[in-house]
Amino acid sequence: MQSPIPCWFMRGGTSRGPFFLESDLPTDTAARDRVLLAVMGSPDKRQIDGLGGAHPLTSKVGIVRKSLTAGVDLDFLFAQLQPDKDTVDTTPNCGNMLAAVVPFALERGLVQAQGAETTLRVLTLNTDMQCDITVQTPDGRVSYDGEAQIDGVPGSSAPIKINFLDTAGSVAASLLPTGHVLDVIDGIAVTCIDNGMPLVIFQAADVGCTGYESVEALNGDTELKARVERLRIACGHAMGLGDVSTKNYPKMTLIAPPRAGGSICTRSFIPHVCHDAIGVLAAVTVGTACVLDGSATQGVAVVPPGTAKAIAVEHPTGEFSVELEIDPAHPQNVLRAALLRTARLIMRGEVMVPSRLLPSQ
Repeated sequence: MQSPIPCWFMRGGTSRGPFFLESDLPTDTAARDRVLLAVMGSPDKRQIDGLGGAHPLTSKVGIVRKSLTAGVDLDFLFAQLQPDKDTVDTTPNCGNMLAAVVPFALERGLVQAQGAETTLRVLTLNTDMQCDITVQTPDGRVSYDGEAQIDGVPGSSAPIKINFLDTAGSVAASLLPTGHVLDVIDGIAVTCIDNGMPLVIFQAADVGCTGYESVEALNGDTELKARVERLRIACGHAMGLGDVSTKNYPKMTLIAPPRAGGSICTRSFIPHVCHDAIGVLAAVTVGTACVLDGSATQGVAVVPPGTAKAIAVEHPTGEFSVELEIDPAHPQNVLRAALLRTARLIMRGEVMVPSRLLPSQ
């Protein structure tokens, strides 16, 4: 026997996956995770028996509810699954899936449109991070049509503006969890930083790369991946994250000088597969490292003057622009991070799961 669960399948930024109301899933965490694994078809590298897309970027789930926190409209829990593993990780954030939260809530009737634009405050439960998200709602309905374009997504869509309110130390204890802007770990100069996503940033040349390699070349370089993983595990301990061998963080970001008119060039491992682009919060964190004096980006990044800085982060399929506002009195303090994403409702209906997985069945 199978049982239906209401499901809205959505693209958020350069990721996609099913979205659920919290009330439609089991309240017990273990039971919920078994349901999500069945929904996505994990573990199986093709995820042939579920909705997963055989890649970490398409093995993501969003869970939404009306917020229980004063002054906040919506609570969002992000779940990262893996194609070939039976894990459901709700520790890190996902800024791409975050872009679909308000459209989903409006589509499901959790909240009402405010006019031509709707701005709602969202709390990401994974890391207790708040942000204001603005979507286009002409005629009281979500609009997906527009001229906004983001690299990694074909065509154009209505813009979705995300203004992060406080991202420092999202998973790690602070913005610079080692206490230094630059460390030498396992023989490599690194910046261990968390401004929305725990990252280890280091120059590609230090691991024998140019930083301009294709995703396929990097994913096929087993020697490089073993070297990067050894560094990641060492940095995890240095960042106070413990043994990260089975965790999805920190992400590993190779950097090189920009070559397409941007601020910096990146290749991001998430953490074992090279990203076709770069994650939203990883881009915010890379941008933050660019404005910190003495970081691993020193001498590599091209940073504009002034306290309001637009950092264009180049990645394998284009670039990702982040707006950062710096505290004039404390230049290493980032006051605001903002960016633009798009989203789209792809499917709405019911996903079928084995009835035995639901506690009430």
